[in-house]
Amino acid sequence: MDARSPDLTQDAAGWRTDAPATKSLAEVNATIAIPTAGVWWRRFLAFVGPGYLVSVGYMDPGNWATDLAGGSKFGYTLLSVILLSNLMAILLQSLAARLGIVTDRDLAQACRATYSPAVNFLLWLACEAAIIACDLAEVIGTAIALKLLFGIPLIGGALLAALDAFLLLLLMNRGFRFLEAFVIAMLVVIAVCFVVQIVAAAPPMAEVLHGFMPKTEIFTNPEMLYIAIGIIGATVMPHNLYLHSSIVQTRAYERNDTGRREAIKWATTDSTIALMLALFINAAILVVAAATFHKSGHSDVAEIGQAFELLSPLLGLGIASTLFAIALLASGLNSTVTATLAGQIVMEGFLDLRLPSWARRLLTRGIAIVPVIVVTAIYGERGTADLLVFSQVVLSMQLPFAVIPLVRFVSDRRKMGKFAIPPYVAAIAWIVAGIIVILNVKLLVDTLFG
Repeated sequence: MDARSPDLTQDAAGWRTDAPATKSLAEVNATIAIPTAGVWWRRFLAFVGPGYLVSVGYMDPGNWATDLAGGSKFGYTLLSVILLSNLMAILLQSLAARLGIVTDRDLAQACRATYSPAVNFLLWLACEAAIIACDLAEVIGTAIALKLLFGIPLIGGALLAALDAFLLLLLMNRGFRFLEAFVIAMLVVIAVCFVVQIVAAAPPMAEVLHGFMPKTEIFTNPEMLYIAIGIIGATVMPHNLYLHSSIVQTRAYERNDTGRREAIKWATTDSTIALMLALFINAAILVVAAATFHKSGHSDVAEIGQAFELLSPLLGLGIASTLFAIALLASGLNSTVTATLAGQIVMEGFLDLRLPSWARRLLTRGIAIVPVIVVTAIYGERGTADLLVFSQVVLSMQLPFAVIPLVRFVSDRRKMGKFAIPPYVAAIAWIVAGIIVILNVKLLVDTLFG
């Protein structure tokens, strides 16, 4: 990954001197005030928000497909994968926040200021592929939710999904705090919907707890491994690392050692709490699928539409299916907001290319809509379900290209100074990166030769 070239001059910290010095998300950078006095919880509340924007990516429609498939086919077994991937996410997101707070650069800007133009271009392509894959999941999820709630055909719903390009524009015009409030409100809707469904499903707690224990069969069963890697890809999202390293800088903490130390503490606390909510949502989807579908012998439920049709009859709760669809729509809307921001951060950071947010959104959403329409027209809903799971595997394949640079940067004392992570944290982070790479190589080998 170290592709530095002798003709690229660097400063004492190892940053390229020709890299642009533009602030990340300059229009909202350091715009949210931090109280300098008063009780501690007021300062913490000032930092609450970015973690919840990041957590959205960990419970987007792509997660629903992989969690439903895992729960209906294998019961509670893959809960351990959800737990493991969530712990990995908590660590990686804390590192992303640390990078942004200490260096005043997001991950894309840090890559641009370190690697050669050729390497940066390849990293940008990999990240754009991940964002398009994520966008694909959002289009499918939103279209399915619109069909379930209002009877709109999938193709029509996919076309309507393009209009949410203007949602971020509207929210950003009201201020970044308003954007965060919208996202948190949607997360509350999703959580409430699943609390009701969990209570109705009444899963056996002993089996649920046992499901959080790792099983060797996950690695020996190719079908189970495929879904497990899809869960990791749907949970640990590469574009979220770029997003988090940027939006933590919206807080007007003092840009000195004391201010940065406190910002790291509160930002890490914020993202950890938010990601525990994501763990609950993902586990809830799988538990509902296991308790409802796997238990009743419907082990082939991998489509969101199938789950919608079967939930109310199997649970004996008329509103269960509607709550499921409402949560899905809220998830799609939330994912739209965060993916748009991530796309802007990546394009500006890697290429220093600035497009209006509505133009950027229409471009990526247009790219995602085409395969959805084509697959729906040819294969119907079953095809979109397979496409949804496949999009999460694509996301997983892109993870090393974001994780490896991130771990390198936060371990580098030249770049991070006294805020470089301790050796034991670096060792854990490299183990996480190694697990991701190994799983992806195995998936690739199994796909090509298995």
